[in-house]
Amino acid sequence: MNPLTNRRTFLHSTAVTGALLGLGELSFLAQLPRVSAAEAKPDHGAVRFGPDIEPLVRLLEDTSRGKLLEEVATRVKGGLPYRELLAALLLAGVRNIQPRPVGFKFHAVLVVNSAHLASLNSPDSDRWLPIFWALDQFKNSQARNQQEGGWTLAPVDESAVPASDKAKEMFQAAMDNWDEAPADAAVAGLARNASAQECFEIFARLGARDFRDIGHKAIYVANSWRTLQTIGWPHAEPVLRSLAYALLERGGRGNPAKEDLTPDRPWRRNAELAKKIRAEWRGGKADATATAEMLKTLREGSDADASQKVVELLNRGVAVTSLHDAFFQFANELVMKKPGIVALHAVTSTNALHYTFQHTASDDTRRMLLLQNAAFLALFRTAALGDKAKAEPLIEKFEAEAPAAKGEEAIAEIFADASRDRMLATRKALAYLQSGGGAQPFIAAAQRLIYLKGADSHDYKFSSAVLEDYRHTSPAQRDRCLAASLFYLRGSGSPDNSLVKRTREAFKA
Repeated sequence: MNPLTNRRTFLHSTAVTGALLGLGELSFLAQLPRVSAAEAKPDHGAVRFGPDIEPLVRLLEDTSRGKLLEEVATRVKGGLPYRELLAALLLAGVRNIQPRPVGFKFHAVLVVNSAHLASLNSPDSDRWLPIFWALDQFKNSQARNQQEGGWTLAPVDESAVPASDKAKEMFQAAMDNWDEAPADAAVAGLARNASAQECFEIFARLGARDFRDIGHKAIYVANSWRTLQTIGWPHAEPVLRSLAYALLERGGRGNPAKEDLTPDRPWRRNAELAKKIRAEWRGGKADATATAEMLKTLREGSDADASQKVVELLNRGVAVTSLHDAFFQFANELVMKKPGIVALHAVTSTNALHYTFQHTASDDTRRMLLLQNAAFLALFRTAALGDKAKAEPLIEKFEAEAPAAKGEEAIAEIFADASRDRMLATRKALAYLQSGGGAQPFIAAAQRLIYLKGADSHDYKFSSAVLEDYRHTSPAQRDRCLAASLFYLRGSGSPDNSLVKRTREAFKA
C-alpha cells in the first residue's frame, strides 16, 4: 500500500469516490472470492507446471470469446486461484500470439502485467476485474493472430539446445548476430540452467538496444519479468523464447549486426559514452536546476544531445533521481502536447526502463539504460511532434485552478471535466493535489474508470505506468505528472465498455 495513506483510509475513500462517480454497478464484486494483496504479490515457488495448469491454458485457448468469461467465472467461484489464472493467461498469450511486431495484437501479452498492476492498485474486491478484461483482450488478439496466419510458438529443437555451460555464451552470440534459430535453442538452455537474475541481466540490455517498435521491446522485457515474479520461474522457458523472438524483430530491414541502421545508432554511440561517466556517479545530490537543464535538452536537442547531457550531469555530481524526474516529466509533457499512441509510449517505455534500471545489478547496464532512456525520449519527441515542437504547455509551468467542490467531491468534478476539457481537469487536479487532497483516492478513481470506460490495452498500459511512476517521482514534481496524466486517462463522461456488464452477468450465472 502507498505510504501516503493507510488501508482503512484507502478503502473508505474508494467507496466515497465510487459513489460520486456512479460506480455502484460494481457492487456485484462483493460475491466474488476476494484476492488479498498477499496473494497477488510475487511468490517464486507458486503455480508450477503440472497437471492443473495445462488444462486451464487449453480452456483459455479453446473456449470462444463469447463464452470465456462465463467459463472462467464458474471456476473462480469454485476456487480457482488468482495466480493460476494469471499464469494461464500469460502462457496462452505467448503460445498463441506472434510477438511481431512487438505491439498491435501482441498487446494482449504486453498488457498482462499492466492488468496485474491495476489489480495491485485496487481494493481486494476489485482485483478480478482487470484480469477478466485481459482475458477478453487475449481472445480478440488470438482471433487476429488466426486471421494473419495462425502463428504458434513451436516446440523447441531439443537437438540444438546447448549444454548448460554453453547456453549463456551461445545465446548472447546469437542475439548479437540477430540469428533466430540458434537464439531460440540457446534461450531454452538458458531458462533451464541459469538463475532468474542471470537471465534478467542479459535481457535488460537487449530490451533497450534499439528503438524499433517505439519502446515495446523494453516494455516486454519489464512486463514479462514482472509477471514471472508473480506466477513463478518454472513458467519462464516459453516466455523467454517468445521474448527473444520479439527482440530480434528488425522491421523487414537488413541485419543490424552487419549494417548501420538508424534504430541501432543510439546504443552504439552510448556504449562509448557510458565509459566517460565517472566511477562514483551513483553518489550524486538531487538538483532541481539539473532537472530543468535535462528537460530543456529533451525539448530542444537531438537524441545524441540528450545522452550527452546525462553524462555531463552525472559527472557534475547530480543524483540519478534528478534525471529520472526529468524523464518522467518530459514523457507526460509529450502526452499533454499531443495525446496519442506515440506520446503515451514515451510514458510506458520510460516506466519500463526505470523498472529495469532499478532491478539490474550491473553498473554498466544502469549507465546504458539512462543514456538510452534520454535518447529514446528525444526520438519520441520527433516522432510525436515532428521537427517543430510545440512550445506549450510546459509541465512545470501550467497553473493550478481550484475545483469548485472540496474533498472527495472534487475528484468527481475533475474526472467529469476530463471528458470535456483536459487542460481544465489537469489544472484542477494540480490544485487538488497541492492543497493536500489525497493522491490515493485520485488514483483509485482513475483506476475504476479504466475498468468501466477503458477501450483498449493502452488505457491499462498507460494508467498502470503513470500511477506507478507517481511513487518514483520526487515530491516537488509528482503532483504535476499525475495531474498531466488526465490528458489520456478516462473521464467519467466516456462511454462505458461492455466488459463490466459481461463480468457481472457471468458471476450471476
